[in-house]
Amino acid sequence: MLLEFRTKNYKSFVDETVFSMTAAPKQKGLDYSLLIERIKGKNIKGLCSSVIYGPNAAGKTNIIGAMDTFRAIVLRGNIRNSEEKTTLNPAANALELIPNNNARCSEPVLFSIDFIENSLLIHYSINLDLGCFLDDTYSRKVLKEELYVNGEKIFLREDGLSFGNLKSIKNYLVDTTYQNEKSVIEISRNSLNDEELFLTNGFKLIFSQNFVKLITEWFAKKFMVIYRADSMQLIKRFVDPQKQTVYVEKTTNNAARLFGINSNALGYVISDDEEDAKLCSIFEDIKDQKRAAMAAEIFESYGTIRFVNMFPLVIRAILTGGTLVVDEFDASIHPMALMSIINIFHNDDINIKHAQLIFNTHNPIFLNSNLFRRDEIKFVERDEDAHNSVVYALSDFGTTGEKGVRKHEDYMKNYFISQYGAIKDIDFTPIFEELISQEREV
Repeated sequence: MLLEFRTKNYKSFVDETVFSMTAAPKQKGLDYSLLIERIKGKNIKGLCSSVIYGPNAAGKTNIIGAMDTFRAIVLRGNIRNSEEKTTLNPAANALELIPNNNARCSEPVLFSIDFIENSLLIHYSINLDLGCFLDDTYSRKVLKEELYVNGEKIFLREDGLSFGNLKSIKNYLVDTTYQNEKSVIEISRNSLNDEELFLTNGFKLIFSQNFVKLITEWFAKKFMVIYRADSMQLIKRFVDPQKQTVYVEKTTNNAARLFGINSNALGYVISDDEEDAKLCSIFEDIKDQKRAAMAAEIFESYGTIRFVNMFPLVIRAILTGGTLVVDEFDASIHPMALMSIINIFHNDDINIKHAQLIFNTHNPIFLNSNLFRRDEIKFVERDEDAHNSVVYALSDFGTTGEKGVRKHEDYMKNYFISQYGAIKDIDFTPIFEELISQEREV
């Protein structure tokens, strides 16, 4: 369960930015949105969903891109560029795209995350010296790296390497760690590499492969960050596929039927010359009792394909307790279908493993006090002069005073009259008036 993500000097987020999935104090109602985990005798209340609003170019995609980039760095274990394009987010592969393009000199880039996995509260953060914007020859360096579990320091890397009490992860440590503590620490210090994360390299090899696996598997399998969802594709792989076979995934196909399809079914087909399965529309020939298949993009709507690509990720999140973060969640999908997905995450009888859904949108239909708590509604605003982005929640306004936000207010109406900010008044009329004026002069 994600509790908090922080970043600093990532593109337009120059100042330290906190994206919180922890319940704000004194928020009442919609208790189905609360995910409660007990850590060291204390109840920690997380949120099961969050929706992000803001005008175009404000930084909504950047905050999701920062999560995606941090995830990619942790999984590859270094801050070198990646030749393998595992994401459509360019900054995750080419780190020289991360620094703010208006900065005159290199400023440290921060990524930090707090999450709960296997009843452990894990805090992990890195500070990176990546150079200036587009400087791909810069000698990069990990300036600081820290790991805390249940509030106890595991290690701190900053001008050297220090360790805290490892008792909170003792079940994950190898037996020789305590027996040879001094020599193990010395070996760890000598293992540091400026461009490599200590967590996934030295700490993994010397202290605990199992504990690092717990963290990396959360990033790989449960922290599902979908950057540029309009280009999302889900490829099905089969261990021993039979060529020219058709595989119809029952759950996804049933959901697609409810959503709306133009064929008899949607399935995955493997051809002789391709290893990856492709999504296809399946047609049943009743007369000859045969199946015919064609590429889904030829016959199905764009919205249907997007839904079928996304729905298995929703299933995975619910079944594993994952955190699904989607850029432009609502692109080409009807609001009623989106509402149903949101209600799945809000359903205590279904969301028993504490799954979370985070998405950005321009659709004001979700600005509803009966659907989202105030601390679940986030805004991203960008300063017109400095071009710096900030994130804040509706709950940050409080409930009293001139700018206070009360529980049953009309959030949508107030947003459009700019009571919460993060909206831009756009009028294209002068452009067309000038064009018409020029036409008349000719």
